Amino acid sequence: MRRLVSFLTSLASVAFLTAFPAYADTGSPTTTITLSTSAPAYAGATATVTATVLDPSQQPIVGATVSFERNHGGQWAAMGEAATGADGTATVSVVLAKSAADNQVRATLVGDGTTAAIQVPLLRRRSTVTVTGPGKVVDEKATSMQIRWVAANGEPVSGPVTLLTRSGTGAWRGAATLATNAQGIATFTTTPRVDTYWFARTGTLDWVGAAGSAAYALDNLPPGRPAKLPRKAPRPKRKLPTQPRAAGAGANPVIRTIPDAVWSEMVGRTWHSGCPVGRTYLRLVEVNYWDFTGYRRRGQIAVNVDVANQVAAAFVDLYRYQIPLRSLVREDRFGWSAKLHGANDYKSMQAGNSSGFNCRGVVGNPRTRSPHAWGRAIDLDTWENPYRSARGTVPNTWWQHHSNKRYAWRSRKHLVVRLMAKHGLRWTYGLGDTQHFDAVPSGSRRADPANPATPVIRCGVAVCD
Repeated sequence: MRRLVSFLTSLASVAFLTAFPAYADTGSPTTTITLSTSAPAYAGATATVTATVLDPSQQPIVGATVSFERNHGGQWAAMGEAATGADGTATVSVVLAKSAADNQVRATLVGDGTTAAIQVPLLRRRSTVTVTGPGKVVDEKATSMQIRWVAANGEPVSGPVTLLTRSGTGAWRGAATLATNAQGIATFTTTPRVDTYWFARTGTLDWVGAAGSAAYALDNLPPGRPAKLPRKAPRPKRKLPTQPRAAGAGANPVIRTIPDAVWSEMVGRTWHSGCPVGRTYLRLVEVNYWDFTGYRRRGQIAVNVDVANQVAAAFVDLYRYQIPLRSLVREDRFGWSAKLHGANDYKSMQAGNSSGFNCRGVVGNPRTRSPHAWGRAIDLDTWENPYRSARGTVPNTWWQHHSNKRYAWRSRKHLVVRLMAKHGLRWTYGLGDTQHFDAVPSGSRRADPANPATPVIRCGVAVCD
């Protein structure tokens, strides 16, 4: 009997092992599946993923079916199945995507459920980014530049690009964040007001490295004709800060009462106690003009209220014919002159500045009040059109004997003299004071003794500026 029981027990043990293979999940050691891949490669290359299936004793399992899947946009997609060979391995080929996440491969042992995953490594190609365009743009006009990002193999790169800019030797600053398209191209439109430089910088993508472009120079060209200066002609002794760019189309003149901020700057310089006119009788004319480099600027000139319209109209004509001005700055900018008992007209002339109201004495004869004190006289292009008195010529003597058809007049036939006369601004002193024009109020060409348009002043010299 004992032998029979022992025999039956042995049969039961054999049946148990047959029904439950060793690689099943019984809580005891199970099969394993491991993944390996070939060396890293560039996007577009084919990589191999190998699945190795081993039994609990780490022996290869032959003929096992392995199902391969690949991540695609966050979802697993079937790639196919393969059976393990004599070495317990099954392989699948993978064409590497540009996104690292899409290069994840998962293998599952069919009928068992054992799973393993691997990230197929991706090499980054070198890349280049360039900025190109016309290289020049007329001031106030728009221009476009092209940013192109390509991999070392010539394949376009689609991704974010940072565009930076600077003017002169200033610091680089961010201008825009762009995205290149499927052709690796992005465009950017700008309306610069000065010469600028542009630089593109990319980040690192899964399949390409970062890149930076060479600086792209964009030359801002003047919309008008620059003034040509004789080679031997002296340049102004004093340089002013560049005035703001023009506002609006054409000359765009605006006449307004003197603002508080402007008046506070005028008091103690172009106006002081004892002046024949005060704030109520003055107006600020703001107007666009052409500077000597051919760019449009916006300047200011203070004049008497009764000639403000004429002065504005005259500057409109000067603008229309592109008569260049070096600057159009109120003379209070030059500070007080004890010698002239008003704003410093000497410094204004040394800068070639054009100006109007200045309650001061006559240059060369400061005890006599200048016609500018009434706000009915203006000086134009003072460096190229000197003032000559018995005490000398200022601000230079070279231009006294030279002329220019655009900006230096020595005859009443000159275009500037004729344009000014058209609006009641007389070239009163001719060659003695070439820069000076007197405005006679519209509707009356006769001087009012109580408030003279052009006071009769006896200076003891031929002219009175």
